[in-house]
Amino acid sequence: MLDWLVVWGVTNAFGFVFKTLLEKLAREDLKKYTQNFFAQILRNFPSDIGIRQKERLEIVFGQALKEFLLQVQQQLEDAELSEAELKQYINSLQQFIHQETTLLELGKPFLPDAVPDADTLAAIWDELKLLPLPADFSWQSLTRRYTKKIKAILREADELDFILNVQNIAVIQQNIQEIAGIVPDFDLMRYRAEIQKAYGHLRLDSFDTSGYSYSLKLWNMFVAQNVREVNEVLPQVYELPKEHMERLKRSGQLEEDFDIQPEILEQYKKSYAQQSSRSVLEVIDEPQTGKYLVILGDPGSGKSSLLQYLTLQWAETPIQDISSLPIPLLIELRTYVRSRDNQECRNFLEFFQQGSGFICSLNQYQLDSLLKTGKAFVMFDGLDEVFEPSKREEAITDIINFTHNYPLVRVLVTSRVIGYQPQRLRDISFRHFMLQDLEREQIQEFINRWHNFAFSDLLEKQRKKERLERAIQDYPAIRQLAVNPLLLTMMAILNRNQELPRDRSELYSQASRVLLQQWDLEKLLIQVESATIDYKDKQEMLRQVAYRMQTSEKGLAGNLINKDDLEKILIEYLYSIEVHQGEKIAQLIIEQLRERNFILCFLGADYYAFVHRTFLEYFCAWEFVWQFEKERSITIKNLKTEVFGKHWQDETWHEVLRLIAGMIDAKFVGEILDYLMVQDGEEEKFINLFLAAKCLAEVRNRSVIASVANKLLEKLKDLTKYDLWYYYSFFDEEETKLVQEVRTQAVATVAVIWKDNSNTLHWLKDCATADDDGYVRGAAIEALASNFKDDPDTRSILKDRATADKNGDVRGAAIEALASNFKDDPDTCSFLKDRATADYEEDVRGAAIQALASNFKDDPDTHSILKDRATADYEEDVRGAAIQALAS
Repeated sequence: MLDWLVVWGVTNAFGFVFKTLLEKLAREDLKKYTQNFFAQILRNFPSDIGIRQKERLEIVFGQALKEFLLQVQQQLEDAELSEAELKQYINSLQQFIHQETTLLELGKPFLPDAVPDADTLAAIWDELKLLPLPADFSWQSLTRRYTKKIKAILREADELDFILNVQNIAVIQQNIQEIAGIVPDFDLMRYRAEIQKAYGHLRLDSFDTSGYSYSLKLWNMFVAQNVREVNEVLPQVYELPKEHMERLKRSGQLEEDFDIQPEILEQYKKSYAQQSSRSVLEVIDEPQTGKYLVILGDPGSGKSSLLQYLTLQWAETPIQDISSLPIPLLIELRTYVRSRDNQECRNFLEFFQQGSGFICSLNQYQLDSLLKTGKAFVMFDGLDEVFEPSKREEAITDIINFTHNYPLVRVLVTSRVIGYQPQRLRDISFRHFMLQDLEREQIQEFINRWHNFAFSDLLEKQRKKERLERAIQDYPAIRQLAVNPLLLTMMAILNRNQELPRDRSELYSQASRVLLQQWDLEKLLIQVESATIDYKDKQEMLRQVAYRMQTSEKGLAGNLINKDDLEKILIEYLYSIEVHQGEKIAQLIIEQLRERNFILCFLGADYYAFVHRTFLEYFCAWEFVWQFEKERSITIKNLKTEVFGKHWQDETWHEVLRLIAGMIDAKFVGEILDYLMVQDGEEEKFINLFLAAKCLAEVRNRSVIASVANKLLEKLKDLTKYDLWYYYSFFDEEETKLVQEVRTQAVATVAVIWKDNSNTLHWLKDCATADDDGYVRGAAIEALASNFKDDPDTRSILKDRATADKNGDVRGAAIEALASNFKDDPDTCSFLKDRATADYEEDVRGAAIQALASNFKDDPDTHSILKDRATADYEEDVRGAAIQALAS
């Protein structure tokens, strides 16, 4: 038997610290390690070569490994480590060289023009959590020197003719493949590293104008949203104006048989809304969901981040486990279609290989074999970003062909809702799911993660976190923004530098500034002339667009502007600032809006809309304020009578009217509140008073209009006693519902708008316990729990009302408020268990059952109580509620 240490040259290597590693290797399964080392040359270790040839391979393997270890030792000695310190690395190096992926990298110099990838070796070392290397340890320098040593071995040793012959065959095969247009390299470790580089970090620097540099990993920040399955129709499409749906149909962006009877549509909507939402990751990972999925969502809803996260899941898997997982392939369809149009590829396989816009080149022959075995997960992102309907249809055809060619592969497609036609993919068993808005718990999880990873100072972290939580809790409009992942991220960035709650219009201003800075018009202008369109110009154009929308027949409810009107606004403005070739620049701007989602986006059928309704309302309000304060084209009288007077009855206008109140001087807001309070709003359920309260909430300094504010407060308190002037029975549902709605809304409004008033808490406690009306008591209970959770009396009042109140609805409201706001209290769970069995009214027991299932499903007793109620309760509705809770 050969003395491996002699033939490897180890015994002659003076001062070689790591020779014990090679001694151990010589005693282990040398054939296995040699096979892994030369795997890229031999692909499958040949079983028919002779003993002498096998020995030659093992000799070369040992010599190469010796050279590698010598280079490591040299790097460590250059860092001035002692021999004792060098020996501390023996265990780490033993783990390192026993990795199949390490050996694959070290075998690369035996291929023509190949070197080990320094980043991959460094990543393997880090993944294994080995002993940290010195700061000046250079994998790049090491791999260069190691490669030179291997090339010298190949040149000088006559006995390596077998390897050289194999290498020559590899060269010939490579030349043949290159002539055929095939890239031979299929380097999964490089692919893994490229995924981590491309998708690893959130790109936030451009969103923060303060100059703060972020280094947040998507892997740490990702919060999985929920989805609902769309079985029959896409409900959001039906929220569009009918005439716009007709345009979409005529332009081929909706199916011709799109019309559905209203009563059937209502059934579809109800069925969709009644579904239990589920985590999108749960749906994707569930085998019974099926191989083919479409994920639908609004702009900024997190579709692309979801796919990047799924891709990172594979890339972040420990190296030793990665070979057992399907390889993720993420394709941006917009880039693919562009590459196909440029004749850079004809299909997805060629697209992978060319690497044009893809993360890196992958060998299509090897990938074809992989796909045929189903060992891949293919994701097509952004079907809606293929704007031309004919090209979108071609992309869908390519996806369908791909599923036919590779029936074992799982496929996921994402798209915005508008312009998406589900039928063709439905026909080949694609199931459709709609991303839901972020829920309260998901928003909180994001806030926790954001502040844990974005802040290093503990005090600053806690202060900024509490400030953002307070803003979202206290201001409904900010909560509406927070349900969108993109806008929530933007709010978190803005919260670093400013107090969000104090000036909501300023929040929108800052958020719009961030988005407008991403709207790069300079490249467009270079194509035409050396003009400049700055941030203020973009603002002015959007104000005029919003104003045009709100003065149209549909007004704010439509959120639509056609291309001709949009183009006209842009041209007129461009010429007003002396930008020549306005027509051409306007067309270029509109074309850019088709390709990117900024504040304004393309809806299809030559129509555009604001991406988020909030920005339409903000720019619309700003235009009125501009006319009032800057241009002086409208007076305070016009503002009261022509703006507030015409629109206070229309709730779609309320956000605009509130924003106006937040932008103008408080003394003018006082005049507007006086105007609203004298309006006769009884037929509209006193909407004038509730709007007035919301406008008051926008005022920074209420002391300026204190007398007006107090008068409004008393009017709203009076509404908690509101009743109809004529007799009606308790069984008159319409009248009863009207009275209930007015009284409860009055309680909730006082609790929120006057939360800081010293008398409000005492007033709410009194309403919750002593008011004659059950509706008022229930509303006060909910208001206490939502707004005064930390008051020491709140919890005891809720428990008292949950057991002692004579009204079952009030007891149910108290139970729900306890479960939602005090689920961390150890007494809450046992209290709910008692109410689920002991309360004498079925609705209350049902409420307690639902609260248990939603908030304490992991409690060991919850499941048994639900089973007991599902079989033993004497009321059918309670049994049904328990069965439903068990199922979910």
